[in-house]
Amino acid sequence: MAFDHDHALNPMTQAADQSHLPSQVQLTTKRILLIDDEAPLRRVTQLTLKITAGWQVLTAASGSEGLHQAELEQPDAILLDLMMPEMDGLVTLKKLRENPTTQHIPVILLTAKVQAIPQLQFQQLGITAVLIKPFEPEHLVEQIKTALVWQ
Repeated sequence: MAFDHDHALNPMTQAADQSHLPSQVQLTTKRILLIDDEAPLRRVTQLTLKITAGWQVLTAASGSEGLHQAELEQPDAILLDLMMPEMDGLVTLKKLRENPTTQHIPVILLTAKVQAIPQLQFQQLGITAVLIKPFEPEHLVEQIKTALVWQ
């Protein structure tokens, strides 16, 4: 079989012919905003989600920075650390829920101290799910997909 140079180099032909792609390839990339004051955790999480799921991960080192990013970027979901200096996760969450442009964004709380908030208050606070730190990077994508009901 001869190589068809015109077909191979034509981006329109390539885009139209995706029959060779696996059926599970997702054409839309999820955008996650990670708000956490721990730089090493931000880097590991960002890399993990990019490599294993192909998601774009935006990061913020504080609650106030995260609020700004959420409003500006409108991510598909937010991973929010509970324990941060200046503006903790609960204050950040409250401000996200009060803002009409961010109140619809699902929020997954990241915490090392799940007992800091009674379990019954999670739904009242508008939290989609809670992930306990430290989490296993190899399980993170599945936990997020499950919490957000993403396929």
